[in-house]
Amino acid sequence: MTQSDVAGPAQPVPTLDTALLESRERWRAFGAIAADFAWETDAAGRLTFVWPDRLLGWAASDLLGQPASRLLAPNPDGAATSDPFGATVPVRRRRVWLAGADGRTLCFALSSEPLQDATGTATGARGIGVDVTDREQADAQIAAALRRGEMLEVLLGQLRDEQQAPCMMEAILSTMQRGLGAIGAAVVTVPQNLAAEVPYCIGGPIGPVLAVADRLLRTSSTEPQVDIADSGLRVLACPVTTRFGEASGVVIWRAAWARTWEPDDRLLAIAGTGLVRVVLEHEAIQRQLATQARTDPLTRLLNRRAFLEETTRRIDRLDREELPGTLLCLDIDGFTALNNARGQEAGDSVLIAAADLLRRTFRPSDLIGRIGADEFGVWLDGSDELTAAERAEAIRIAFPRSLAELPSLAGPGGVGPTAPIATVTIGIACRQPGTYEDLDSILGRTAQVQRESRRAGHGQWRVSHMRPTL
Repeated sequence: MTQSDVAGPAQPVPTLDTALLESRERWRAFGAIAADFAWETDAAGRLTFVWPDRLLGWAASDLLGQPASRLLAPNPDGAATSDPFGATVPVRRRRVWLAGADGRTLCFALSSEPLQDATGTATGARGIGVDVTDREQADAQIAAALRRGEMLEVLLGQLRDEQQAPCMMEAILSTMQRGLGAIGAAVVTVPQNLAAEVPYCIGGPIGPVLAVADRLLRTSSTEPQVDIADSGLRVLACPVTTRFGEASGVVIWRAAWARTWEPDDRLLAIAGTGLVRVVLEHEAIQRQLATQARTDPLTRLLNRRAFLEETTRRIDRLDREELPGTLLCLDIDGFTALNNARGQEAGDSVLIAAADLLRRTFRPSDLIGRIGADEFGVWLDGSDELTAAERAEAIRIAFPRSLAELPSLAGPGGVGPTAPIATVTIGIACRQPGTYEDLDSILGRTAQVQRESRRAGHGQWRVSHMRPTL
């Protein structure tokens, strides 16, 4: 028996091509086991090997010979994208976003090694990738939740330290601006049929984005909206509707070169906007309380305290401006008899009618108040007794006519010939600049001429020509 018989048939010696093919097949098999994507590039960065045969909707045959960089997609967070396909040093699990043929983007963790020939010259690169899109999205959601929690914790901490609504709002907007990487933030109100107003603003300026903000807030009443202003600034608007029906919103804007607004940004903005709503409602309640404290609930005019306080402030200003001011005090004659004859409802309707007549007669800038049960006061800035006398005559004539139109006074016992008569007696006192006359003195002069008018007959007006004793 020969040696060849014992050893069996001689095996063929592998050729170089055969060895390379086997190496490629082993590389392909290892890649299939370890990764979702395997590739090789040449020195120019073109793909020379792609596995699997269909990747991200692309056919491998369509990718071969193409620059590998065509697969790269922008990072969702706006960060710069590095090219692992042309790496000259080993890369381990670098996360990149790859673009699919259908427009989708997936996140891959890529690892690669540079390839060199026997002389050490770079001939390309080889690598594998693992699809980590689900993990990346889960991590992003966790990070977003942590960011929202951190921002809310900061906001609530600052609100605990602030007592006044303006300080609270500034703290909220400042935190939202920093947390969202914005250059400005503001609260914008959008009254129906009126121009937008900006009660609060930090950073800014808001002028270049106000038109866009106005449109976005009027377009949606619930969902955040984004757009780009003519200036290129990136605008995010979150509508706010309080329980009092006031339409407004939070507007935040980034620089033109900044990243776009992502869903996570909107969630953060919504979280901060909820606190803005709380502050806006707090302000509305405070305004209502302030109004109620200064307003007569029946006529909606200033009450006596508010009227006297505001008139005193105006007198001080008129002294600085060297302008006159005139006070009219009006009493309803026969009001007690009418109220007793027709009841409180009829009496209330007379008071409301008197208030409406005064509103129609005087300027919006004039002060009007109910200063007694059936007494009203009017303060005219910059007017003398001649102007006041013209208004008093108009009221004297119009008041009985306005009562004749009230349903509560119709019929027997109403405003007919046998009913109690309701007219007005008006006292007028003008305060000249430089006299330093106080309000008590002016009120005393109007009361004096009213008494004189009543002795002469009801339904008259009279001007005080007395001068205060200084």
